[in-house]
Amino acid sequence: RRPGGESAAGTGPPPTEAPLGSPRKRPPESERGAADSPCRPGTRSWAPLPPMATPQEEKGGRPGARRRGSSPPGAPELMRAFEGSAAAAGRGLPRWGWRLCLAHRFAERRKPYQASDVSAADAVKHLGLALRYFRWWYRKTRVEKKHPFINLFNSQPLRQIYGCPLGGFGGGTITRGWRGDFCRWQLNPGLYHYKTVIADQFTVCLRRKGQTVYQQVLSIEKPSRLQEWNWGFCGHYAFYHALYPRAWAVYQLPGQDVVLTCRQVSPIIPHDYQDTSLPVGAFLWDVENQSGEDMEVSLMFTFQNGTESKGDRSGGHWNEPFCLEKDGRCVRGVLLHHCLPVNPYTLAISAREKAGTTVTHLTTFNPAGTGQGVWQDLLADGKLASPPGKSPPTEKGEACAAAVCATCTVPASGHSTLEFALAWDMPCIRFGSKEKEHRRRYTRFFGSRGDACPALSHYTLSCYQAWEEKIEAWQRPILENSDLPPWYKSAIFNELYFLADGGTLWVELQPEDPAAALGASLGLSQHLAVLKEYGRFAYLEGQEYLMYNTYDVHFYASFALAMLWPKLELSLQYDMAAAILSEDTRLRMYLMSGQTAQVKLRNVVPHDIGEPDDEPWQHLNAYLIHDTAAWKDLNLKFVLQVYRDYYLTKDSAYLRDMWPVCQAVMESELKFDKDGDGLIENSGFADQTYDAWVVTGASSYCGSLWLAALSMMCQMAQLLGEEDARQTYSAILAKGTAAFEKLLWNGKYYNYDSSNSTSSDSIMSDQLAGQWFLRACGLGEGKSEVFPQSHVLSALKTIFERNVMGFSQGTMGAVNGMRPSGVPDRSSVQSDEVWVGVVYALAATMIQEGLVQEGFRTAEGCYRTVWERLGMAFQTPEAYCQRRVYRSLAYMRPLSIWSMQLALERRAAGETRAPPASSEASDPPIAVSP
Repeated sequence: RRPGGESAAGTGPPPTEAPLGSPRKRPPESERGAADSPCRPGTRSWAPLPPMATPQEEKGGRPGARRRGSSPPGAPELMRAFEGSAAAAGRGLPRWGWRLCLAHRFAERRKPYQASDVSAADAVKHLGLALRYFRWWYRKTRVEKKHPFINLFNSQPLRQIYGCPLGGFGGGTITRGWRGDFCRWQLNPGLYHYKTVIADQFTVCLRRKGQTVYQQVLSIEKPSRLQEWNWGFCGHYAFYHALYPRAWAVYQLPGQDVVLTCRQVSPIIPHDYQDTSLPVGAFLWDVENQSGEDMEVSLMFTFQNGTESKGDRSGGHWNEPFCLEKDGRCVRGVLLHHCLPVNPYTLAISAREKAGTTVTHLTTFNPAGTGQGVWQDLLADGKLASPPGKSPPTEKGEACAAAVCATCTVPASGHSTLEFALAWDMPCIRFGSKEKEHRRRYTRFFGSRGDACPALSHYTLSCYQAWEEKIEAWQRPILENSDLPPWYKSAIFNELYFLADGGTLWVELQPEDPAAALGASLGLSQHLAVLKEYGRFAYLEGQEYLMYNTYDVHFYASFALAMLWPKLELSLQYDMAAAILSEDTRLRMYLMSGQTAQVKLRNVVPHDIGEPDDEPWQHLNAYLIHDTAAWKDLNLKFVLQVYRDYYLTKDSAYLRDMWPVCQAVMESELKFDKDGDGLIENSGFADQTYDAWVVTGASSYCGSLWLAALSMMCQMAQLLGEEDARQTYSAILAKGTAAFEKLLWNGKYYNYDSSNSTSSDSIMSDQLAGQWFLRACGLGEGKSEVFPQSHVLSALKTIFERNVMGFSQGTMGAVNGMRPSGVPDRSSVQSDEVWVGVVYALAATMIQEGLVQEGFRTAEGCYRTVWERLGMAFQTPEAYCQRRVYRSLAYMRPLSIWSMQLALERRAAGETRAPPASSEASDPPIAVSP
């Protein structure tokens, strides 16, 4: 046996059943299977994906379509290229999810919205903004050498390759794409590295009667490096299936009577605040031997020490083997120590050794070379050399990788399972300012010394079955509900990827942190207890919009946290309450207006809690396009979420703590009612979440949020026995409701605003945002009715007719703004966009009002567009237009789909929409601490 290296001669085996014994030349591309061409040239033609599936397609395919494989319900086009046999269905796959053949190619490729897409009129209008932004961007990137919170000059191009990310919340994520490549990395907090690391692969080796007969990298790629490996697996014989937090990849090995099913598992478990934090993933390979003779099967997992970034070649990185035997389980693997001056980390690849399964390793090889040594090592006997000891540290300019191999014998017509784990350990992190060191949440359970990878690996391979049982129990009621459409069963779980892969932070509260004493001084009695027990949680607005807990967007996304991990939602809200009560008196210039103002005012909700290249939680409001102290929606969204959180959790201590904060922000908001009619007015600029869509006077969006917030203040006051406050808010609500109806209702829907401009009567898809939240909280009808039900139904039907069915024939969701004439509102760069998260919220509102089929049809258009037509899986954007462009990939807002699930659950339970206060009227009010 050799210790590894690149000295052995020979290349990999051909993909045939012929015995392999001597070196050979690589076969022509046509024989090896190309990533961008069929395995047999001339046997396929490609057709555009139809925008919507017919009911017949929903049930499994269209008449006359060739279905040689296991085309799933709802997306026959994505599996049209699959040529595997019916025996290649894989093991243990759920019926529902997102499935596509590895040979699939998306017909449409879009580009990000860029400066060249701005109209001449808009360019002239915003010339000052452009100049100010460029000066700020140059100073930020060229002088300070930092990442801008929004980089308008370097938008991410669309890569139609991503799959389920690996890892829990807050420990970093690694994405394995649907084609099998590890291609997106978020290890440094909040900062992404988009690079396919070609050495990170699984390779299969088959041996019959003591001779290797087949050895193949399970990748359809054909890279220029590691050329001695047998690349180019034929994608027509493999498919991918995702149902987050799990994914399956099925490979039928041509001519071998072997089917491999790789099941990928991450520990994303609702209401679990330990394992959900772990930076790990499991790969469980089910090997089906469909032949009539026993076969020895080896799977080799190779991984590079690093992510193909500059730090990979800085030198000083090293690998070492490890073995951890505990509780009757033995795990062997290799640790890859990535030694950086800031945020160093260790990766671990490992496999479980058990009766009948042997685990071997190769401590180091050169991922930039031909790969001949490791390839031949595996080819010789299906095992690796397992040299002892550590590898020497890499020299500057040098990279290193490692390999782990698991081998077992699979009986004829039988199957076996090989278990692998990937873990990473960056326990202590510093943000761009380097002011503080933070410990990630998982260190509470696995320590912060940087030596947790062996224990994490062992724990993963010991617990993944329990994780899966919990995941299946959580998902089963939705997946088995025959009333729900197939696409929804994919969307509701797969959109959850962003909670882990949104640059997510989950850190422990440090004793020396000012927040440890801040809460009590501000009257937040439970602040410290919540943060100590559950940690601090934050996630980015988007992978391109680098601001944490962007609050106007979290308003939509928060349903996922509030329903599935409510303690994290409460932790986030306590941090936000403390931020509201703080101030930052520093002055700065805002890019839109060019005016100078304070960074943060007291008793005003901040836009965000900071950016990853600064110091989140300490330096607030990274966003500086507008002075958001003048925004009309942020304060209201805090009140709405406080009541929603109480409604879902029934946490009375939380409600008591938040009540004075809600009063403070409502007092700040009341100053926007300039004419005293009980209704706030917008100020003639884009002063809300639609930050490029000007709004003036009374508006349906902010006005509905205001009225809903007043209604919820009345409910909270009644629950807390604050009768004077209840009467005050009730009086304002009565006046405001009358003004809202008078100024905005036009007989069919609520106008965009009351400015009498050329677009003031546009049909806004989000005009009932306040009603959406009221209904989600059991309000909005009877004594708590704010908007007349007949008006709500009329507005929703108008939106469905015009913004949904009148836009791209109902196949793309709801456009933000539609003119009464039936053309999109093009008064703003945002008014003619589709915002996926807003569409899901609109669909929830329709379901709440009994328009269930209309709600599903509205949301379906977004799912089909993003996941099946445009290839944006696991990177759902904030927005797309009818043609050509999209904006801001991998965005927070689409998590609002969970408000659809809440609406469906409440309908199924037959809940009335009466407010909790009415049912609890006989109970004594909640005591308010003095």
